[in-house]
Amino acid sequence: MTEKALRLGTRRSKLAMAQSGLVADAVSQVTGRPVELVPVTTYGDISREHLAQIGGTGVFVAALREALQRGEVDFAVHSLKDLPTTQPEDLVLAAVPEREDPRDVLVARDALKFTDLPRGARIGTGSPRRMAQLNAYARAHGLDIETVPIRGNVDTRIGFVKNGELDAVVLAAAGLNRVGRSEEVTDFLSVDTILPAPGQGALAVECRAGHTAQDAALAAELAELDDPHTRAAVTAERSLLAALEAGCSAPVGALADLLGDGQIVKEMRLRGVVGRPDGSALVQLSTTGPVPQTHEQAMALGRELATEMLAQGAAGLMGERAQ
Repeated sequence: MTEKALRLGTRRSKLAMAQSGLVADAVSQVTGRPVELVPVTTYGDISREHLAQIGGTGVFVAALREALQRGEVDFAVHSLKDLPTTQPEDLVLAAVPEREDPRDVLVARDALKFTDLPRGARIGTGSPRRMAQLNAYARAHGLDIETVPIRGNVDTRIGFVKNGELDAVVLAAAGLNRVGRSEEVTDFLSVDTILPAPGQGALAVECRAGHTAQDAALAAELAELDDPHTRAAVTAERSLLAALEAGCSAPVGALADLLGDGQIVKEMRLRGVVGRPDGSALVQLSTTGPVPQTHEQAMALGRELATEMLAQGAAGLMGERAQ
């Protein structure tokens, strides 16, 4: 008798299905069981409003979490940057697999790089974080750009460039890599130019907290996909976001990376940025400490940097602070 398939809850978008497919294959290898994808429509997928108006990227997560809580799926895969920073008590983040490229990228007409865009270039993005940093960089380097708010999936966004409506769009490298469209990237935006969203490029594998023996066994198996360095990094980034009391749609960028010489990792550096979407003001700071060995140490790194950023006036740049 073949073992019953595990049900993996996923958003319906092409990118979400691709990401979930990668995790499904890995889970099958670990558990020896088939995994079937169960597509779930979330409010964020059907609403055409801008994310900031409908509650930030958390709107992509709620329906998946409800399907988990009702027992309709056994586990779910999220883009980590979409997860609200508060974790429901009855669910557990069982694994954060090794992170993809966290950078933002430009897809521009005529294969242009960011610094080669013509004066008045229209750049599409749905992210206040990207707007703030693009506009700040442009101000500092004498570039003349206009950031244009857009929504939609990868096809829709790249379509704005192909049909001539926009000169360029900014997307996450990880998403394009996962749907096999990285050849369309015209410029990789250095993290020194644009810090990514907290958790960008990482996936979150979530399941029910071990209230039954089955739940506990599945959580233990899923934990084999966890990458400790990725988890420490994204925990520090999300701790910064939480300590700034900012929601997923706030103009906050953060990246934790490991510093070392050769093969020996010595420290973790956490960088954070908050800015007005028009780029007129930015608070950008970094802190470096020993590589966190525990969840609490990673959280502390994020809180420490948030405290310094708030002291520099970060709260006033975020508009309404999420309650």
